[in-house]
Amino acid sequence: MDSVVRGKEGRFDPLKGIGIDPFVSEFDMGLAQPLSRSVRLNGFATCLRLEQVYWDILGEMAKANRCSISALLSHVDREVHLRHGGVKNFSGLVRVVCVVHSLKEGRA
Repeated sequence: MDSVVRGKEGRFDPLKGIGIDPFVSEFDMGLAQPLSRSVRLNGFATCLRLEQVYWDILGEMAKANRCSISALLSHVDREVHLRHGGVKNFSGLVRVVCVVHSLKEGRA
């Protein structure tokens, strides 16, 4: 079975097999803009660079927990240190936390 999608002339066409267009009509490219913010993680000032969509999700999560984004991120930082000894890519962890939250909320 040939799993490679080929165009009219037998050339590989990477878009031929796409059934779901990730760029829906109301897609906002502003959500993909990276934004650096100063935050305090357990008393230490640091800078975190995330795309706007993740800052929006963190804001929703903080509001639901009645805390600041810094307090929420401090909790994530503390828990990852206690449970797993830390993480090398904290911003990557934050993105995954946001995606998991969105999946549980049924939005992703």
